[in-house]
Amino acid sequence: MSNELDVKQWADRYVAQWNEPDPARRSALIRELWAPDGTHVLVDPPQEIREAAAALAFPAPELVVRGHDALEARVTRAYEMFVASGEHVFEAAEEPLLLMPNVVGVRWAMVSTGTGETLGGGLDILTVDGDGRLRSDHQFIG
Repeated sequence: MSNELDVKQWADRYVAQWNEPDPARRSALIRELWAPDGTHVLVDPPQEIREAAAALAFPAPELVVRGHDALEARVTRAYEMFVASGEHVFEAAEEPLLLMPNVVGVRWAMVSTGTGETLGGGLDILTVDGDGRLRSDHQFIG
């Protein structure tokens, strides 16, 4: 990833996977975009998970999926929860940033399709391997 255009095109493909309605196309996007052993890490899990961990005297756990099948399940579930109804869409909230070689920051928003209002969002810190495929995604919600 050597220039702003590469970073922008790559980030657009990353966001597109979360909005893709066709399961076969979504699967293909994931396999094109991610390394076979790529990982997606939800750094700050939902409140109920943090509370359950605290009740057991554990620190809040990161939630991790690894590999194409697990990534497909993760992206599909997010699509089903937030996009499938047609009420929301994910989009880039800012231009992606090349933070260092092969490390990209993507700020995103979940937007109401009816009002255009931003209802949530976050920051994903993505590392890309030498073949231009996603190795890791550390997602920070909020």
